[in-house]
Amino acid sequence: MYLYLKSLHIIFVVSWFAGLFYIVRLFVYFAEAQLKPTIEKDILSKQYQIMTHRLWYIITFPAAVLTTFFGIWMLFENPALLKMPWMHVKLFFIILLWLYHLKCQQFVNQTKNNNLTKSSSFFRIWNEGATIILFSVVFLVILKNAVNWIYGVLGIVLLSVLLMIGIKFYKKVRSK
Repeated sequence: MYLYLKSLHIIFVVSWFAGLFYIVRLFVYFAEAQLKPTIEKDILSKQYQIMTHRLWYIITFPAAVLTTFFGIWMLFENPALLKMPWMHVKLFFIILLWLYHLKCQQFVNQTKNNNLTKSSSFFRIWNEGATIILFSVVFLVILKNAVNWIYGVLGIVLLSVLLMIGIKFYKKVRSK
């Protein structure tokens, strides 16, 4: 039974992350559409609102719930996992992932109301949040070591800082 639960958990994790990655791209496109001439802006905004609604409520949100459901069921089937330090760190990242998800829900609501308050540049950087969490959790689950794994997280954070510097630099070069 445990391996079936694990399989379903992984399938819905993949779906959840796919939804999170794509929804933020839709936020980028929606924010950029707001800078277009009125006719183009109206057409694009309506299309992105439809795409955002379908992606969020048909794929991303249900996948998040099912990922969590099967994850909790796995912990119920194998409670010894809760005694492992790496699992505590993983659960911390899952809380961060849910906070990220809930913030994306706010952006979905803003998109629905034509009131997205952040720029496309913000969303390009925001998209890296899910990437950092994904890398962190995968390395943690595979290595199963909460202490040595910290070096991996530091590397990911450094990579993220370099990516953000690169994005800022590219934005400056592009605007010239």
